[in-house]
Amino acid sequence: MNQRIAMVALVVRDYDEAISFYREALGFELLEDTDLGHGKRWVRIAPRGGAGGSALLLARAVTPAQIERVGDQTGGRVFLFLDTDDFNSDHDRLTAHGVQWVGAPRVEEYGKVAVFLDLYGNRWDLVERRGARNEQ
Repeated sequence: MNQRIAMVALVVRDYDEAISFYREALGFELLEDTDLGHGKRWVRIAPRGGAGGSALLLARAVTPAQIERVGDQTGGRVFLFLDTDDFNSDHDRLTAHGVQWVGAPRVEEYGKVAVFLDLYGNRWDLVERRGARNEQ
C-alpha cells in the first residue's frame, strides 16, 4: 500500500490576498482556482518544481472559530516546512517581499534553516537540507 499526504488545508482570511502572497513571495504556482458558488472556492497552490508533491488548499475562514485560527493553526509552533535547494536565493526573495523572520538563519545537523511568518503569522521553516545542492 502506498500513501502520501496530498494536501494540507490552510485557513486564510481572503483567497486573493493569500494567492498573491504565496505566488509572489514564495514563488508558488496556482494549481487550481475553481468557483464553488456562494463565495466558496477550491484553491490549490504548491511550490514550483514540486511535481507530485503535496499542495496547500487555501480555505477561507467563515465561522468565528475558523476566523480565530487564521495565522495560528498550530498554537504557535512551526506549521509547514519548505525545502529548497537554494536557501540564500529564497531567503533573499522572501526578505524582498517583506516576510518577517523569526531569528537569523542557522546551520543545524540536517542543514541550513530559518523560521519565517507568512502573511497571517503562521510559522514556516525554510530549509536547505545538507547535500541538497549535490543531489540535483
